[in-house]
Amino acid sequence: QASSRNQHCTTGGIDQLINLFKMISTEKKKILNELLSGSSQNELIWINGFLNGILEAKQELGQKAYPDKAIRKITILFGTETGNSKSLATQLATQAKQNGLTVKLAGLDQYRYSDLSKEEYAFIVISTQGDGEPPSGAKKFYEYIHQETLDLKTLKYAVLALGDTAYPLFCKAGEDVDNQLFKLRASRIAAIQKCDTDYETTAISWFNSIIQQLGIAQQTNVAATGTITNVKKIYKGTVLSNTNLNDIGSSKETYHLEIESHGISYLPGDSLSIIPTNPAGLVTEIMALAGVNVNNEMEYKKEKYSLVGLLNKKLNITYLPERVVAKYATIVQQDIPATKISLLDLLKIYPVKNAQQFEEVVTNLEPIVPRLYSISSAPSAIDNEVHLTVSRNKFYIDNEQKTGLCSDYLSQFTKGKEFTFSVHPNKKFRLPAPDKDIIMIGPGTGIAPFRSFLAERDATGAPGKNWLFFGDQHFISDFLYQSEIQSWFDTGLLTKVSVAFSRDQESKIYVQHKIIDNGDTFYSWLEAGAYIYICGSENPMSGDVENAILKVIAQHGSKTVEEAETYLQSLKDDNRFLKDVY
Repeated sequence: QASSRNQHCTTGGIDQLINLFKMISTEKKKILNELLSGSSQNELIWINGFLNGILEAKQELGQKAYPDKAIRKITILFGTETGNSKSLATQLATQAKQNGLTVKLAGLDQYRYSDLSKEEYAFIVISTQGDGEPPSGAKKFYEYIHQETLDLKTLKYAVLALGDTAYPLFCKAGEDVDNQLFKLRASRIAAIQKCDTDYETTAISWFNSIIQQLGIAQQTNVAATGTITNVKKIYKGTVLSNTNLNDIGSSKETYHLEIESHGISYLPGDSLSIIPTNPAGLVTEIMALAGVNVNNEMEYKKEKYSLVGLLNKKLNITYLPERVVAKYATIVQQDIPATKISLLDLLKIYPVKNAQQFEEVVTNLEPIVPRLYSISSAPSAIDNEVHLTVSRNKFYIDNEQKTGLCSDYLSQFTKGKEFTFSVHPNKKFRLPAPDKDIIMIGPGTGIAPFRSFLAERDATGAPGKNWLFFGDQHFISDFLYQSEIQSWFDTGLLTKVSVAFSRDQESKIYVQHKIIDNGDTFYSWLEAGAYIYICGSENPMSGDVENAILKVIAQHGSKTVEEAETYLQSLKDDNRFLKDVY
């Protein structure tokens, strides 16, 4: 598929290839055999297309496959939500410059879209968010290229997509951008490279291979192909303990899980990626309502499964996305409003006619999406263990209490329970150098990564100062890890601790109020080079905290609002203001 001009070999063509092979030296035959025997199907397709391009360049242009004057200028654009695409794009730009190329690097939120038709070579690094959507800063670019009137026939491009293979719409935003540019007559110089969470090695190798062939790349409009992606390492864990950190009288349930896992590798700031199972009772109720036999087997994604196993461990049956509900409506031939709804409720309101129809519904269900939980332990402090801090999510729908699928799943773990998970690296939420000061703002379960940070700094003897802001509802029942925090303060690991318990007085007090109360000291820490970390709820906590910090900068730095915003932006640009919010 790497070239639309590939042809099937005839018998005469095979004889010709054999004769040509005899002309190659023994040493080159050995190298060729080693290369081909060690290559995957996708790699062989790429090699085939690459060699075709070299031959076509010689035959059609009458020039060397690698011209004496190679391409010298490229543009690298990035669309990012957490900073990973920006970081990677910057690495690629550095690599290109080292290869003698002039590089224009820009974020899709800052790029002038009208320049796209003027670019000769553009590399787009883009992540996928939420339900297959582009990052917020890339949405206008995404909308711009979906104008059918655009003509990008002079543009040569390649797309590097970041995502997570555990999600149903893996790298969907990157796929959309790649396909749309192709529709607008731009020339695809390399197949889209889809990268999983451990993306650096794959991405840099892909980019390097393109740089090496840039001299001839513009001659071939490459068809889309399958791509090689990284594979996550799956760990096995055994629960050592599971303790509710909230005391009697609390309205919350927050669990501290200690898990043994031999050979586990992670860093402070990383998360565990966990795929929960559906409640057995829910699966039984669904199968009874659908009128199917519990012993039935069926094929899903070309593999055989028991129907019970599929619904219990593989498929999302709790809140189906609108696209799945639309497929259900087509199958049962009913007019169903666009909404998120559970499979059980769908079956109750819009029942299937028979078991065969239900199996068709099942084939259109999507895998259970993994949940991420910040790791709350440090590898330097404990061997072969990982700790989690999990709040059991409770909410109401139509006056009926519901619980979050994964948090409920984890809350019921008992000692000896075995399960699997993977590590989700978070390279944009790392500790700075040991001598740097850090300010950690983590109300509720947002304290999880900071427990990891502090345990790591304690174990390694890092000399930097540490300031923790923590908040919750009540001091008596909701002060998570109180004894550990007190001990770290008493031993000097924690230089300062500022706590806010919102329900212990008439007016609610939150961590942002404590930041303002300590504004003079807070600003002096920033001026001395401290790093700020925020973890916890995105809305409204994250925004409220950022606004409080802006007020502190303006007031204690004697700055205007605009100057304070510029100051804070400089912290972000220097990676001294980092968020891990959800």
